[in-house]
Amino acid sequence: MLVLGGTTEARELAAALAARPGVRVTSSLAGRVSRPGVLAGDVRIGGFGGAEGLAGWLREQRVDAVVDATHPFATGITANAAQAATTTGRPLFVLRRPGWRPGPGDRWHTAASLEDAAELLPGLGHRVFLTTGRLGLAAFARLTGLHFVVRSVEPPEPPMPPDVALVLARGPFTVADELALLREHRVDVVVTKDSGGAATAAKLTAARELGLPVVVVRRPPLPDAVTVVPDVAGALERLGLDRP
Repeated sequence: MLVLGGTTEARELAAALAARPGVRVTSSLAGRVSRPGVLAGDVRIGGFGGAEGLAGWLREQRVDAVVDATHPFATGITANAAQAATTTGRPLFVLRRPGWRPGPGDRWHTAASLEDAAELLPGLGHRVFLTTGRLGLAAFARLTGLHFVVRSVEPPEPPMPPDVALVLARGPFTVADELALLREHRVDVVVTKDSGGAATAAKLTAARELGLPVVVVRRPPLPDAVTVVPDVAGALERLGLDRP
């Protein structure tokens, strides 16, 4: 089995597969985080060389099935995986936790992209809590007159907005953590991608409690005809390995 990883669900699935007798699992990571943590089974770090390179690797390693458990916004590897699976005839499905949904009291503004989110900001606030990942700051680099609080696991790369306070931290975060951060930095608007899951959802609860607007970047669409399961249990069932 090949698990395209980088998420909590990918880590949990790799552990569950490695515990099954006779199953060899390889987790593939992009290598953007220098300390990804311990993973069960084999680990491969770095790109495959596009869809063609991935197809060759699947044949060479005699992979039986591919699970795309990457981040919902990792569009490149998802597209390559779908193409490689079609080329090689290997079954593939996507393990993707459900997206967030607004509730009573939420002041959400949806955006189709990071660039669209940047367009919305000047009308919503001046002190921005930006949690869109360290590789997405270029979309906000041209915005002046706004103060950005940027949280990232590792230092981001330029270009960045001219007025930035950097917070290096790794989730999960509690609501108390997020309330303290928002108050300390006097944040008046939050920007996030619709990652889903509980690990980083506390910021949405904190924003609701403080009455802050939140710009939520919608997930990009998946390739056509790709099957999606919402959790590890669903992935194991899909693979026919739901019984230990």
